[in-house]
Parts: sequence; C-alpha cells; structure tokens
Amino acid sequence: MQLFNACPVCTRACDVKTQRLGTFLSVKQRCPHCTFRRQWNSQPILGSTPAGNLHLSAAVYLSGASFIQIEKVFKAMKLELFRYETFRRHARAFIEPAVIHHWKVTQDVNLQRLTREEKVILGGDMRAHSPGHSAKYGSYTMMDLQTNTVVDIQLVQSNEVGGSCYMEKEGLTRSLALLESRDVKLDCIVTDRHPQVQKFLRERNITQYYDVWHFAKGISKKLEVLCKMKDCEKLNKWMKSINNHIYWTAANSTSGPERIAKWNAILNHVQDIHTHENPLYPKCEHAIRTTTDKKKWLQAATPAFYKLESLLTKKRTLKDVEKLSPHHQTSSLEAFHAVILRFAPKNVVFPFIGMLCRLYLAAMHFNENADRPQAETEEGVPLFKLSFPKSRKGECRAKPVKTKATFGYVSDMMDLIFDEVFFNPTPYNDALLAISVPENLSAQYERPDKEEVIASFVSRFKQGAV
Repeated sequence: MQLFNACPVCTRACDVKTQRLGTFLSVKQRCPHCTFRRQWNSQPILGSTPAGNLHLSAAVYLSGASFIQIEKVFKAMKLELFRYETFRRHARAFIEPAVIHHWKVTQDVNLQRLTREEKVILGGDMRAHSPGHSAKYGSYTMMDLQTNTVVDIQLVQSNEVGGSCYMEKEGLTRSLALLESRDVKLDCIVTDRHPQVQKFLRERNITQYYDVWHFAKGISKKLEVLCKMKDCEKLNKWMKSINNHIYWTAANSTSGPERIAKWNAILNHVQDIHTHENPLYPKCEHAIRTTTDKKKWLQAATPAFYKLESLLTKKRTLKDVEKLSPHHQTSSLEAFHAVILRFAPKNVVFPFIGMLCRLYLAAMHFNENADRPQAETEEGVPLFKLSFPKSRKGECRAKPVKTKATFGYVSDMMDLIFDEVFFNPTPYNDALLAISVPENLSAQYERPDKEEVIASFVSRFKQGAV
C-alpha cells in the first residue's frame, strides 16, 4: 500500500480507497492536489466475476480438494478468501457443467473404440459411498480390462431402488443398457460373486467370470477359522499353498471342468499323492521331490483332512471355481476405488450432482495415469521401494515406483471453463439439467415444525424417572 500513498506526478499524499472481494483487491488512488487518478486491480475481472476467485474455485474442485480444508489453510495464513456460498455458485454455474461435458466427450471416444473391437472384456463392481449397510449412494463402475480404462460410471441413490442392497444390480443394468445402445459386443464380464448380479447375467445369457482375489479372500478366511479348531493346526502349513493353488487353477485352465479337476487335485496333493483319477488332470505337473518333513502331509482319516475336504468340495465352492476368471481380474477396479477416496471421501456428504462430478474426475484421473511406466534413475536403473503389506504379516516385498502422475485433464477443463463455459454457459447447463436427480431421502417424510422439534428436545440423560 506504500506504493499508492504518494502521487507519482506531484509526489504529495494521495487519497487511497480499497475494495476486497474474496481474493480480489482493488485500489483507487486520487491525488487532491493535481488531476492524477489511478485504479489498480490484483486480478482481471470477467464480467463482474474476479478471474482469480473463479480460478481458485476451479482448481480446488478439479483437484479433488476440500474447500473447507482450503478455508482453514487460508485462515491460518491470514489470507483473504471468498465464502463457501461463492464456491458453490461457481461450481453450479461453470465448473460442474464443464466436468460433465468433458467426461461425456472422453467417454464417447472410449465407447467408439470399444464399438470397433470384436470381443470386449469388461470388469464391473459397485462401491458404496458411506460406511455400513445403509449407504446413500452406490457407484457402479464398468472398466475395459484390456486397457484398464473406465468406460462408464453409474451413480445410484438408495431411494431409487428401494434400498442400498439393490443398488449394484441397478448400476449394472444401466451400464449394460448404455453399452448395448452403442453396439458394444460384450464377450464376457468379470465381477464379484454378488447373488443378484449372478442371476441377472444368467438370465441375460451374458458370460460371467468371478474375480479370483475375492474368491481367494473368502476361502482364506474360512481356512483361518479351521486352523484354530482342535486337531486342525496342521492346516496352517498349507494356507499359503492352497491360496497359490487358487490362482494357478484359474490361470492354467481353459474350461470349467478342467478348473474343477485341478482344484480337487489339491486334496490328493496334501496327502503326498500326485496322481489323480480325473482324466482332465491325471497327475501333478511339478517335479516329484522326496520330502524330509513327513509330518506336514495330511492323512485321510483325520479331522483336519475331513474338514478341509468339506470346505473345498462344497457345491457352492465348486460352482464358483468353475467360473473363476482365467486371465483378467478386477484388481484395477479396486485401485480405481482407492482413487475415488481422494475425490469423494466417505466421511463427507455431497449432493447428487456433486458426487457424480467427483466420480467423473476420479475416472479421468485414473484413465490418464493408470498405465504409468516405472520410474528410472538417470542411469536407466528401475526404481523400487520396500513395502510391508498387512496381508503378508511382516513380509517385505519390492514395489515398483511409477513416474509422477499427470493432470492434463485439469488443464483441459480449465481452458474449457474460461474459454467457453463462462462466456456461453447455456448449452453446458442444459446438459447438466438433463441429468435425472432423485429426490432427497427425507422427501418421503413430512417435515415437522422446527419450533416443535426444539421444544420436544430432551437429553437422554435428563428424561426423568421411569
């Protein structure tokens, strides 16, 4: 402000007035002794909107950050910032229409690519956007497993389908309807073992495979229970081998019966028997070794073997083994769900359009950075870091270090907002208004009078004698 105190013409004191609007500062300088006048703005003005305010709102939204947290940072540094209502006005008018438009454009490119392919292998899974069994939102993601590309996201609100337990089937139904309308030739779909999804795909005659990790996780939990039972401690030595056998069975089989034959072979293997009656898998493929630890093998008449056999040969288990996915899995989908947490944390409540836009942003970020190469030193040596996964119980593993993520989609949407949406928002807002937004969960109930509710408030610790 010292720069404005003195007149640059006559060097005498000037009258200075300031105006603040969020991060925008305007200074008006007038010299009462001569005719000098000047107005200085800290940032350009687009219409009546300071460009820096809009730029900050867009940067916060598109990067997946929280305005509430940014506001705390600004207060700690004693910086001026606009109110949350201004941020929401920027989001509704310019940012969310730009996000939806950019997603539709990129999705259209991906769907056109899938239309030209003869066989498309997709993975599908739903993610609930709040903890517990009474989630408000469920997002169903459809991913092209051959390219690790998110091709569709359907956001379902629980009151649309009568409860959170029906959201996954509804999301899948909507995604398949979109793919059919674009003439995508679906070869198969890889999912988890959700019963409603199984029945729906079976009735539609769509080939379905199960993700191996989900199946292995279920078997491992049941084996851990068996290992704690009396006379079953010996099964601890076979936990890792059985888990590896699940993945080997899925990856090295060409048909359902062959998977079952190889799966059942583990019961002979744990008895040190390596020839089998099933002609689809007559003997083990590994080299026969003479073991020095005779105690690790199971005996057929023992409780440990009987319980293991009952678990591995259940009718439901064999049906699931028959449909294990031979090649593609949904691990990339699980990685995408971790990315969503950065844009839409589960402990934050968003409106429907806000949640949808954050899902689109997460998908655009994932598609741009899913197949990043491994980072290397200047000498060309691949970089690794040490990892201690919780599931490995202290076992150390080497994990490749990938190159830094890029954010080209943010730059594209920034240009879209300032070059097109701001000056002609009508077509973009029309596309936003065309999205069907379900009514709030509380809309089905009659809203009581606020004063009556306040008057009836009584603490549970002061309710009086019973």
